[in-house]
Amino acid sequence: MQLKRVVVTGMGAVTPIGNTLDQYWNALIAGKSGAAEITHFDASKFKTQFACEIKDFDPLDFFDRKDARKLDRFTQYGAVAADQAIADSALDTEALDKFRVGVIWGAGIGGLETFQNEVLNFASGDGTPRFNPFFIPKMIADIAPGYISIKNGFMGPNYTTVSACASSANAIIDALNTIRLGTCDVVVTGGSEAAVTIAGVGGFNAMHALSTRNDSPQTASRPFDAERDGFVLGEGGGALVLEDLDHALKRGAKIYAEVIGGGLSSDAYHMTAPHPEGVGVVRVMENCLRDAGIDAKDVDAINTHGTSTPLGDVAELKAISKVFGAHASHISINSTKSMTGHLLGAAGAVEAISSVMSIREGIIPPTINHSNVDENIDSSLDLTLNSPTKREVNIAMSNTFGFGGHNACVVLKKYTA
Repeated sequence: MQLKRVVVTGMGAVTPIGNTLDQYWNALIAGKSGAAEITHFDASKFKTQFACEIKDFDPLDFFDRKDARKLDRFTQYGAVAADQAIADSALDTEALDKFRVGVIWGAGIGGLETFQNEVLNFASGDGTPRFNPFFIPKMIADIAPGYISIKNGFMGPNYTTVSACASSANAIIDALNTIRLGTCDVVVTGGSEAAVTIAGVGGFNAMHALSTRNDSPQTASRPFDAERDGFVLGEGGGALVLEDLDHALKRGAKIYAEVIGGGLSSDAYHMTAPHPEGVGVVRVMENCLRDAGIDAKDVDAINTHGTSTPLGDVAELKAISKVFGAHASHISINSTKSMTGHLLGAAGAVEAISSVMSIREGIIPPTINHSNVDENIDSSLDLTLNSPTKREVNIAMSNTFGFGGHNACVVLKKYTA
């Protein structure tokens, strides 16, 4: 069958460096770090005392008090980002065939803070089971797309993909295929996460996954740097409106870029560590290129998973060198996690948004905080260190990988008729 073409017609972002698309993009180009001391709880006894938190976000600016109490922060961030994306797309929600509009979302954990607080409340009591009646609907990972669909009346496919830090890239790929195959005209997709909590920071600390650079939070996320010591936990949400090209053209929609392919693979190696030779990462990028029908030499930019971990960064760059060969040195490679931190299940969405904007604006955001060369990294690679790069970007790739060996890759293209 002839697959339908799929385009991006709206975007929204709630991130540690900006609570709108424009704020987020401008902060990326300026090389702004979102890291600071944790304010959500007292982290003074934790090995890591900083994170990339959302700033200047008051739920009551977006929800009435009653609704705000029913929604975990991960749903709040996702719902606000989705509202922005829908508004940006100029969709006439009343004129749509709502049975052909879906919401496919990504979240690696869901309502961690809600779960944590309910358990703490029970543990501090007399043993009598007193739980919030909204405990379960606030916690479940699929409530974010559920809420978005209820608010807008969208009655197409509605679910959450859960693949750890690859979750929202998985969601984007599912949304792409849902439209390509003709099931939907429009899908609101993306992801959200809010794991900067006692349990989140404590759990990742126990794994030795987080940076402990407490004396300099803003320089702690340093992908590809020889002195990187772990990732910086982030939170937030990103949303994209994907649309059948013919549907978008018929209504005169603004088109940011075209989504031309997605790839999936598994490392099948370790619960938390990447394969040292990047075998699964090689395969996911090859699968993505094949699905998009392009050659390796066609790719201009790659927003890497690039978490700032000692093992992961090297494995990913080895995989890029293997897949792209001599062309790898001509690709602008970066990691926006150096600024946003790691948004876990929301990472794929906010990073795909960055890739779309690179195509639209002809700018690659920098990989900040680099000062020490890692001898294990190929020096011929252009890692966009510390300063943005201006260049034409026709095709951009965005990589996301998750605990459990989950790999997802999305490729986007400048739209041409």
